[in-house]
Amino acid sequence: VVTLLMDNLTRAFGHGSSNHFCPVLQQAIGVDSAFEGWSPRAEGAVYRVFVPLSAPVGHAFHLEPDAGAKMPGRNFRVRVELECTCVRAQPGNNSMLCFLHHSKEELSRKQEPSLLDTLCTGPYLDVEKTARWLYRSVRADWLLLPQSYHRHLMLLPSSRSCKMQLSKGKESFVVEVLFGVRQGDSDVFVGSQPTGVHFMPSTTWHETYAVAEANFFRHVARQIPQDSWHCKCLQLLACIAVGTGFSTYALKTVVMHLLNTRPLSLWSRRDFLRRVVDVLDYLRCSLDKKRLDHFVVGNQRLPGEIALPPDLQRVEAPNLFQQLARDPDAHREAMRDY
Repeated sequence: VVTLLMDNLTRAFGHGSSNHFCPVLQQAIGVDSAFEGWSPRAEGAVYRVFVPLSAPVGHAFHLEPDAGAKMPGRNFRVRVELECTCVRAQPGNNSMLCFLHHSKEELSRKQEPSLLDTLCTGPYLDVEKTARWLYRSVRADWLLLPQSYHRHLMLLPSSRSCKMQLSKGKESFVVEVLFGVRQGDSDVFVGSQPTGVHFMPSTTWHETYAVAEANFFRHVARQIPQDSWHCKCLQLLACIAVGTGFSTYALKTVVMHLLNTRPLSLWSRRDFLRRVVDVLDYLRCSLDKKRLDHFVVGNQRLPGEIALPPDLQRVEAPNLFQQLARDPDAHREAMRDY
């Protein structure tokens, strides 16, 4: 339902903004636990979709490292530059005027403003302005959707995504639309998602591996026997870990490492308890070493169909347990939780 809904919304956005110079929304990609098949909560699950953005005609996106951002991980800014469109102009009144080679007076009279004048702060695409534009688009285009999708829409507050609650009768669920810009032809993006940091500049985009990880789970689903319980294994452990210091992301990382290094035939129902023990053993070993390698960054054993930017293939994998290595008290607490 969510996938079809997003496809229809994307088409409605494109139709409604055909005369405006807004980011072009590409096909939405389901990410995170609800789409990967291991959501810890059957009730109240949040369906997160990631929508790639491309530049409108006459514009180009260029990614710049944001060295001034005081957040962990890699952060970027999306510089928006105008491009000459003179060679694309067609005869007639509806021809697009070139932002570079027509006067501001003529542009203001005959054409909608450029992306630089609407969703940018300075030369950089602004996350929060883009989120507000998405909210307005959803509200305006909701009634254009097919009748079967006419659920009650409630827009929920969020400064760096578009979050909405959809209900129909007793059925209710939340969809969170994240967005970002692809790095080259890879499965890695700079995205809008919050990082848990109290203050994040609105022109800062955080590097996200959510699409690459979701694609890994889809790759596994195509290769693994139909009776596989790998998602149930992760779901069980994620439920058990509630209330402890272990994040579901750490558990997911362990399971992805094991899926990528053990024969997929070993994840059947009859092997369920053994695989749970394998995950716990891997976690204990990581705690002892105070090191858990990131699954995507620096992983030379990723399936070939998951594309990474060249620089991410060569770097050393970040340590997700770095805090445990720095803080003996945090490490002792993690061992107690284990």
